[in-house]
Amino acid sequence: MIALSYTLVTFHAHPDDEAIATAGTMARAKAEGHRVVLVLATRGELGEYAPEALGPGESLTERRVAELHAAAKVLGVDRVEFLGYRDSGMAGESTNADDGAFARADVEAAATRLAEVLREERADVLTVYDDHGGYGHPDHVQVHRVGVRAAELAGTKRVYESTMNRDYIQSLMKRRAEEMPDTPDAPDAAEMDDFGSPEAIITTTVDVGDYVDRKREAMVAHASQIPADSFFLAMPIEAFRQAFGQEWFIRRDAPGIREKWLFDDL
Repeated sequence: MIALSYTLVTFHAHPDDEAIATAGTMARAKAEGHRVVLVLATRGELGEYAPEALGPGESLTERRVAELHAAAKVLGVDRVEFLGYRDSGMAGESTNADDGAFARADVEAAATRLAEVLREERADVLTVYDDHGGYGHPDHVQVHRVGVRAAELAGTKRVYESTMNRDYIQSLMKRRAEEMPDTPDAPDAAEMDDFGSPEAIITTTVDVGDYVDRKREAMVAHASQIPADSFFLAMPIEAFRQAFGQEWFIRRDAPGIREKWLFDDL
């Protein structure tokens, strides 16, 4: 039996988003012989960082682009593209309205840029974010809008919304509460009711357990955003495996389906 090869395009807002959200899926797809393309809306110009994260004369933009390419190499990404918009900053910040900010980009114009990549690659599958961007970041919400429209323009029929299983993550945090690191960036399970999506609407749960070490390595590559003492990297390894050994999606063309991989019935 001949194994079929497909092209996966993953669309993200900022460097490091791909490592957290879809790195396991990307690594697995590459290992199984598929082509993996990573598209970034911005270069993450407004990310928070420790001053020691940058070299002499280095800008945060330069650092984040370098980190992105290092993470992409870990994951086996075949092509990296930037759409050229600026980071909008967190919700409610004045930078949301800056010229060039992705959050205020014309959706049709941005989607046309992404659609060009989808057509060039003859993309079989596109991943975007869920309709609230996972946690409401304006650039993540815009990824959803732009990505969905780009798929329409390019005729890419299989679109998955990357999300987090809210019920699973809240349960895991409660079960392993005593082991979780007490870091300034630690999430509060009680404040996660709007985070990700409820399990009931998730269509696709991808097992990336064999690639979770590579996912962690991709996170490590984004040291300006995910330092060694951050919550994710300070987690006990077993807890990290439980938290990141699965990745979740909502398949737009089959909302009631339950499946375990992005390419099974193509």
